[in-house]
Amino acid sequence: MEHESFRDHLSTVTQEGKRIWVYPKRQKGRFYTARTVFSFFLLAFLFLTPWIKIDSHPFMLFNVFERKFIVLGLAFGPQDFYIFALGFVTLVVFVVLFTAVFGRIFCGWACPQTVFMEMVFRKIEYFIEGDAAQQRFLDKAPFDSSKLLKKGLKHFIFFGIALLIGNTFMAYIVGIDETLHMVSFPPTDHLTGFVSVIVFSLIFYFVFSKFREQACTIVCPYGRLQGVLLDPNTVVVAYDNVRGEPRGRTEKATPEKNGDCIDCHLCVAVCPTGIDIRNGTQLECVNCTSCIDACDSIMDKVEKPRGLIRYASMKGIKDKVKFKVTPRIILYSVLLVILLSIFTTLLLSREDVKVNVLRAPGKLFQEMPEGKISNLYHVKLVNNTFGDIPVEVKINNPDAEFKLIGKDISLPSLDVRDAEFMILFSKDKIKSTVMQLNIQIYANGKIVNDIKTTFIGPPKN
Repeated sequence: MEHESFRDHLSTVTQEGKRIWVYPKRQKGRFYTARTVFSFFLLAFLFLTPWIKIDSHPFMLFNVFERKFIVLGLAFGPQDFYIFALGFVTLVVFVVLFTAVFGRIFCGWACPQTVFMEMVFRKIEYFIEGDAAQQRFLDKAPFDSSKLLKKGLKHFIFFGIALLIGNTFMAYIVGIDETLHMVSFPPTDHLTGFVSVIVFSLIFYFVFSKFREQACTIVCPYGRLQGVLLDPNTVVVAYDNVRGEPRGRTEKATPEKNGDCIDCHLCVAVCPTGIDIRNGTQLECVNCTSCIDACDSIMDKVEKPRGLIRYASMKGIKDKVKFKVTPRIILYSVLLVILLSIFTTLLLSREDVKVNVLRAPGKLFQEMPEGKISNLYHVKLVNNTFGDIPVEVKINNPDAEFKLIGKDISLPSLDVRDAEFMILFSKDKIKSTVMQLNIQIYANGKIVNDIKTTFIGPPKN
C-alpha cells in the first residue's frame, strides 16, 4: 500500500492518547452463524467440564496450591512436570505452525477473549442498548431513567456473568465440590477463596465491559508475533486489492472504471477492533470474519461475486495462485509430529506406580552379625493414581533376607515416597562377588514392577 500512515498508531487511540470507543455494527452472515455455533460448544465445554467426574474425581483439575492436576481423567503431580513441559513446548510449536499457515484464526474462533466478548457480552449489549447507532446515541444522551435502567441492567448482567466465570475458574482450581461448599457458607468461612473469586470476577468484568479490544491490541503478545510468524503465503482474512481497486461507486455506464469495492465502509463498521481491512494485514486484526460477512452481503446486492474479502494469502491474491505448502510449513510439521509422538509415548507408557531402585552410595557391602553380608538400597516410589497404595517388596532368591528400614511403605494418592531397605545373605550362600537379583514390587497385592539389580559380596579367595 502507498499510504501506510495507519500503521503509526492504533485505530482505537487518538494522537493525544485518548481512547476511541468502538461501536461495531451488529453482525450477521454465514461465518458469524458458524462462529456462534462453534462458540456454543466451547462455552458448554468450559462451564460443564467442572461438573464431569470419572470415578468420583474431576475430569479436569488444575490445583496449583496442592500441586495436583487432572487432565482428561488422568492424574498428574509435581513428578510429572517434564510431561507438562514437553506438552507446553508442543503447544508452542503447534501455535507457531498454525499461525504460519492460517494466521490468527485461533483469535477469531476460539480465543476466550473473542468468544466471550462477541458471543456473550456483545449480544447482551445489542439486546439491551440496540445496534451501533443506538448505542452511540444512548452514550451521548443525558442521564435519565431510561438510560439509567439500560446501563444499570447491562452492567448488572455483565457482572453476574463475570461472577459466574470467576466461580467456574475456581472450580477448575479447587474442584466443583469445594466451590459449591464455599458458596454455600458465609464468606468469612472461606475468606481467601471469596476474595480470589471477587478479584477474578472484577478483572473479567473490567475486561469485557471497559477494556475490550484493547486486551487484543495492547496486552496480548500473540498479535505482535505475527510480524515473525506470518509470511506472504500465510492464509489470513484479506482484502483482494487486485479485484477491489480502485474503489468507488458502481457505474452502470462505465463498469470498468472502478474495482468491485464500492467503498461502503461496512467492513469497517462491523470490525470489533475498529480497523479498515482494506489497508492490509494489521496487528489489530483478530481474523473474526465479520468483514467477510459484511462484504459478501454488499457483493450480493451489487451483483458481484463474493470473496472480495476472504481467507487468502497475500501471495495468492497478488499472483492469483492457490495455497502452497512451503518448506517452513514442512519443517514445523515434522517437528510437531516428533514432539507429539514423544508426548503420546510418555502418556501411554506412564505407569500407575513408578519405581526406581538404586544401590545406596558408599560401601559396597557391610558385614553383619551372625556371618551375614548386607547391601543397602534406596527405593523411590511414585503413585500416579487417586488412591492410597500399600507397597510390598519381595526378592526372588530364597536365600536372600529382606529388611525394610523404617515403617511399612504406604504410598498416598499422587505422592512420592523414598524408602531404604537391606538385602542380606549368609556368607556361605554368596556364590560370587557380584550376584544378579530380581526385586519385585507389589501394589495392592499385584506386581507392578520387576527390577533387576546386583548384590555385591566380599571378594572370593
